[in-house]
Amino acid sequence: MEQEAEKSSVGGVGSSEIVSKVRKLLFRRMLVGIQDGRFFLGTFHCIDKQGNLILQDAVEYRCTRRSSPSPMEQRGLGLILIPSSCRTSCHVDCSIDEQLSLLNIKQ
Repeated sequence: MEQEAEKSSVGGVGSSEIVSKVRKLLFRRMLVGIQDGRFFLGTFHCIDKQGNLILQDAVEYRCTRRSSPSPMEQRGLGLILIPSSCRTSCHVDCSIDEQLSLLNIKQ
């Protein structure tokens, strides 16, 4: 019965394995880039089945001039949802070894 549950899960990887990997991300600082060039830095709170992220205590960073990458403007946002369709990058504050182990959530 356990094998059937693992076969029916996303990408052939057991859902309990994916959940345990995502749990390792909880309460870690995460930097997320979106398509319009803004970045959000916050504490990872959760992710849904569609891949939408929720960050706590988030701060938005955006470039004030199009021609120059600096200076950056920032503003505090609090709790935000970032749709997976807008996300272009995602960086987790952890060691290199932890980053490599987290990269293979989907196999």
